Amino acid sequence: MLFTLHRYIFRELFRVFILAVVALTLMLSLGSILQPVQEYGVGPRQVLHLMGYFLPITLTFVLPMAALFACSLVYGRFAGDSELDACRASGISLIRLVYPGLVLAIIVAVANLLLSFYVMPVFVQRAEKSLKTDAKKILFRNIQRRRYYELPPDYRYLIYADHTDFEKDVLSGVIVIEKKNNEIKNIFTAEAAKVSFNPHERFNEVRILAYKSGQMGAESEAGAEWGAVTAELGSMLSDEIKFKKIDEMRKIKADLMNFYPIEKLARETYAQVIIELLAQDINTGITKRKKIPPESADDAGGFYELLGMPNSVKFIAGQCSAQDEEVEISGQDEIVVIEYNTDSKETLRTLICEKALLHIEGDKLAPTLTMDIYNAREEGSDELMMRFIIRGLLPPRAAEVAANEFKTESGSLRVEKLTSDLSQLLGLRPSKSLSHLQDKLGAEIRYALVRIKAEIHTRMAFGAGCIPMILIGIGLGIIKKGGHLLSAFGASCIPAAVLIVCIISGENLIKSHGSESTTGIAVIWAGLAFLLLLVLVIYRHLLKN
Repeated sequence: MLFTLHRYIFRELFRVFILAVVALTLMLSLGSILQPVQEYGVGPRQVLHLMGYFLPITLTFVLPMAALFACSLVYGRFAGDSELDACRASGISLIRLVYPGLVLAIIVAVANLLLSFYVMPVFVQRAEKSLKTDAKKILFRNIQRRRYYELPPDYRYLIYADHTDFEKDVLSGVIVIEKKNNEIKNIFTAEAAKVSFNPHERFNEVRILAYKSGQMGAESEAGAEWGAVTAELGSMLSDEIKFKKIDEMRKIKADLMNFYPIEKLARETYAQVIIELLAQDINTGITKRKKIPPESADDAGGFYELLGMPNSVKFIAGQCSAQDEEVEISGQDEIVVIEYNTDSKETLRTLICEKALLHIEGDKLAPTLTMDIYNAREEGSDELMMRFIIRGLLPPRAAEVAANEFKTESGSLRVEKLTSDLSQLLGLRPSKSLSHLQDKLGAEIRYALVRIKAEIHTRMAFGAGCIPMILIGIGLGIIKKGGHLLSAFGASCIPAAVLIVCIISGENLIKSHGSESTTGIAVIWAGLAFLLLLVLVIYRHLLKN
C-alpha cells in the first residue's frame, strides 16, 4: 500500500515537474541567446543550434525552480483535498509521505551538479566551435547589416566596408581601425580587401589582404599596392572560468598557460620583453653616427647587425626606444640601413631614411622581426619610397638567451617569472608598456585563481541547496493548504532567493579579498545553513501539529 501511495505522489510530482521544465525552458532559452544574437549577429539556423547548446545552462536554473513549483503545488493540493489527513489517520507518518518529494529533490540536486560541472561546459564549447565555424558569415553579415564589425574578444580591430561579396570573400571600400587601450593606434584604408580565416586549436586567425592600401597617422601617411592586417579572433564564449569543467579548472591551477586569456597575455608580455631587450642591446651596440660616408661607416664600428633569412641588415643610428611591441630607430640626422644576402654577403641596397621600426611578426614564442623603413631613398637615387619592408629578421642572441629565462624545457612560458622584478632578473628597466602588461597579467592570474575557488564553492552550494529548497516547498505547500495553491510556491521562493543572494555575495567577497578569503566561502555556505535550519523549523512545526 505504501509503495502504491509513493508511486501515486511521485507520478503527480513528475507530471507537473516536466510541464514546468518545458514551460520555463522555452521562456528562458530565448533570453539566453539574446546576447550572442545581438553581439555576433548570428542567423536563424545558428539561433536554433545555440538554443540547443545553451540548454544545459538554462536547465541548471530551471530544474530546481520546476521541482520547487511541482512539490509545493502537488503537496499543497494533497493536503488541501484531505488526502494527507486520511493517510495520517491510517497510520502513515508525515515523513514517509515526504519520501517521493525527497527523491525528486535528490535527483534534481545530482542533475544540477552534473550539469554545472560536466555537461554545461561541453555544450558551451560546442557553441563556441559552431560560432568559430561560421565566423566568416558572422563578419560579412554584420558588415552588410551595420557597415562595420568589431573583432571579438578584445575588440582591438574595427572593420568598416561599403560593400561585401560573400562568395569571393571580398570587402570593398575598407577602413580598418586598430585600437589600443580604447585609443586609436592605426587607421588602414584600402580599395578592396580579401578576408581569410586560418583556424587554430584555441583561436581563429583573421587575415585581411588589402589592395591599394594606405596607413594614416598623425605624423605621416604611407601607401602600398598590397598590405595585410592579421588579427587573432579568440574565444567568444568558452574562455570564462564559469564555463570550465572541474578537471579543466584543476589543469589551470596546475599550469596557468592552460587558460587562454592568461596564455595570450603571457605571450604579449614575453614579446614586449623581447622588444625591450632588443632596444637595450641596440642602444648598447650602436654609437651616435657622425657624418661618415656609408661605405666607411662599417669600418668605424657604428653598425648594428640583425641576421635573417634570406636577407640580413645592418644599420647605424643615433638611438632607439621600445614602444608597444616595436622598437623605433631614429638618429640625429639620418639612418643608414644596408640590406645584404645572408649567404653570399652581397649588398643588395643601401637605404637612407629618417625613421625605422622593428616589430614582431608570427609566433610570439619564436618570433621573427620585420623592419619598416619610412621615407627612404636608395643611395645614389633621389626617388623617395614612402615605406620599405624587410622581413624574416631574427632577434639577437643576447635578447634570445635572456628571454629563455621565461621558458620551461618544453617551451612553455613560466608565467610567474613574467610578473617578477625584471630589473633584478635581467637588469632591464621596464617601460610603461611592459609594466602595464605585467600588472595586467598578474591581475588576470589572481582573477583566474580566485574565480576557480569561487566557482567550485558556488556550484556545490547551489546544487546541494536544491534539496532543502524543495523540502521547504513541500512543507509550505502543506501549511498553506487552505489558501491559494500558488501562495506556497511564492513563499518558497523567498528562501531560494536568500540562498542565491548569499551565493552571489560570497562570490563577490572572494573576488574582492582574494583566493584566501574565508569570509566569502562562509557567506556562500551560510545560505545553505539557513535553508537547513528553516527545514528543521518547518517540519518540527508540522510534526507537532
